[in-house]
Amino acid sequence: MIVGIDLGTTNSLIAYFADGEAKIIPNRLGDNLTPSVVSIDEEGTVYVGKTAKERKLTHPEQSADVFKRSMGTSKRFVLGERDFTAEELSSLVLKSLKEDAEAYLKEEVSEAVISVPAYFNDAQRKATKKAGEMAGFFVERIVSEPTAAAIAYGLDKKNSDTKFIVFDLGGGTFDVSILELYQNIMEVRAVAGDNYLGGEDFTEILVQMFFREKNIEQDELDVKTLAHVRKQAELCKIGFTDNRISTLKCKIGEESYEYEINIDDYEKNCQILLNKIKKPIERSLKDADIRLKDIDEVILVGGATKLSIVRKFVSRLFGRIPNTSINPDEVVAAGAATQAAMKERNEAVKEIILTDVCPFTLGTEVVVSRGGIKESGHYLPIIERNTTIPVSRTERLYTADDNQSKIRIKILQGESRFARNNVYLGEIELSVPVGPAGQEAVDVIYTYDVNSILEVCAKVISTKASKRIVIKNEEIDMTDEEIDARLASLSELKIHPREKEENKLLLLRGDRMYEEATGDLRGIIEQYLNNFEQILDKQNPAEISRAREELKEFLDNIDEDIF
Repeated sequence: MIVGIDLGTTNSLIAYFADGEAKIIPNRLGDNLTPSVVSIDEEGTVYVGKTAKERKLTHPEQSADVFKRSMGTSKRFVLGERDFTAEELSSLVLKSLKEDAEAYLKEEVSEAVISVPAYFNDAQRKATKKAGEMAGFFVERIVSEPTAAAIAYGLDKKNSDTKFIVFDLGGGTFDVSILELYQNIMEVRAVAGDNYLGGEDFTEILVQMFFREKNIEQDELDVKTLAHVRKQAELCKIGFTDNRISTLKCKIGEESYEYEINIDDYEKNCQILLNKIKKPIERSLKDADIRLKDIDEVILVGGATKLSIVRKFVSRLFGRIPNTSINPDEVVAAGAATQAAMKERNEAVKEIILTDVCPFTLGTEVVVSRGGIKESGHYLPIIERNTTIPVSRTERLYTADDNQSKIRIKILQGESRFARNNVYLGEIELSVPVGPAGQEAVDVIYTYDVNSILEVCAKVISTKASKRIVIKNEEIDMTDEEIDARLASLSELKIHPREKEENKLLLLRGDRMYEEATGDLRGIIEQYLNNFEQILDKQNPAEISRAREELKEFLDNIDEDIF
């Protein structure tokens, strides 16, 4: 049995596919949602879920939550006498879900499809996979939460050439994805997000409003009291679901407090969070080169989207009422279960091809010249973020100094224009013949695979000397032979578009017609050829295909009318 799991910041769920639909599996307490909270007592007994959440109020120093935000990092969480990584704590949550599923289904559950935020990087995705394996699951497939939500909504059954935005605001993370459907392919066009923005932050706004109103110094309160206040703030936030006024009630020491809050005041205080939501949306639309009016549907995912001020904000921003027909708490788990059914080749679901994108830019460090002064440490993007994968891009680099004997290719990941601010992945160093600056050149080829494998090849143009490095996350379960075979299968991608026969043929034809033409026609032909060459240099297959058709049609018309 393969199950689907939504490993959430605040709550986690597990689901399976049967009788033609995804079904949420209730936990041992009969609830669909299992709080992503872990607590350990003095005897070493581990509590997970609702019990741990309750225990956190009285034993906060022995409990942990919101650890999903730290997946893939070295951060340690101290619970009493022991400390844990985020993936170790997540594995305890996953193990609890596994036990609940096996008790409910009365059979062994051996494999899981686990969802992650679309904006999770490679390290975070691999940490999630590791957590699943530590819990006893075989985890071959990780699915992005927006893609899972799209599957649950049956967006793959919509008309072809439709575009969707999945707005996913959970307890601790926010991401937005733009997806496009054509034929049986669900393509992720762009992703953006914030791993430190979620429902927990909207709760914290209420906490700070309460402290200001009652003139209470937060630093003077102990951990136990703070946990109590936050719980009451969470209840107050839930109270806004059906009411414009909600009350935060709590007890600090011997004194009881009540704070009545109007939703308009709450919304004003949340403006800083709502403004933070705008940036990833604007960035994803820009990266996908799609306008708001071209979006066919907006899907809300994540428990925090149940908050009325969030729904109002999204409706105003997109100019339409978003689709909330599936419980936003459960939609990702349902989609993950449906994805599991696809993996099992279940006849009740149609297999669709899911494409993904490279979430971060990959590039190298270069020297630039400004006003005759050379500046090192600049970043040259080679594979831009949100490029559909698998992908290969080529850049030609030149020696920067006279008598330079080596070229070093630093392999970097990130978005900063300065190399030092990006993540260092590795490097290649090549010897080049000594000569004047700019005389020697190296072609650098970056190839990125759907399995998060990056191959970088560098080749000296004059000597043909070359070096190659393969960078993979240590959690990738592929042998060197399997990786080599996979990269060999992508060899076609490594050919620069200028060198592909169909493009060379068209350029040669254009050159021939330019030579045969005279007058103004020559200028028009040259303009078309220059435009096509510029698009070839961008190395975007979809753009090249469209431009090639346009140039061919133009040359055909000229041939027919004049030549």
